[in-house]
Amino acid sequence: MMGKCKRLVLDKEGNGMPLAVAVTLALLMLVLVIMQFARLMIVSAGVKDAMQEAIISTINDNYADVYHAVREGYAAGYQPTDGSFEESLNYGDIYGRLDGLLGLQEDGEYHYKISSDGATEFRITGLQVYIHNAGLASGDTSSFEAETTVRLEVPVSFLQKVLPDMKITVRSKAAYTPKF
Repeated sequence: MMGKCKRLVLDKEGNGMPLAVAVTLALLMLVLVIMQFARLMIVSAGVKDAMQEAIISTINDNYADVYHAVREGYAAGYQPTDGSFEESLNYGDIYGRLDGLLGLQEDGEYHYKISSDGATEFRITGLQVYIHNAGLASGDTSSFEAETTVRLEVPVSFLQKVLPDMKITVRSKAAYTPKF
């Protein structure tokens, strides 16, 4: 019995086909995992870039109101009214800009993108916009800033199996700083 096992182990004849198939399948799965990861990274980076562009547009929309405080050496959103100043903020239409930039459709609380084969590519929801307005003549040297957060959900599948969606919070921030 021991001699038979020794002969099987030391035998140089054999077929490498099963090993080659196993290695090829393992490498194919690895490539598929890397491609899925790259897809998720590209989608999240694209949404973040679009949010950055939308929030920069909102900051630029506030430029006219911020101008009045710039001459005092800081930036804040106020408009002069009857000898005093009144806070004036424009939150803009960030969802509208995102819909235009990313080609999104709206369905209730979700804004989603459909791929060419009819599947949902990703959805966003829960947009929150916070605009930090420096106090008027308060000595606050911070700039006029806007921050946005949105919830991004991307469906994930691997080898024809649907996995739980990737859910992340995407944050973006823009600030108005006077040039002169």
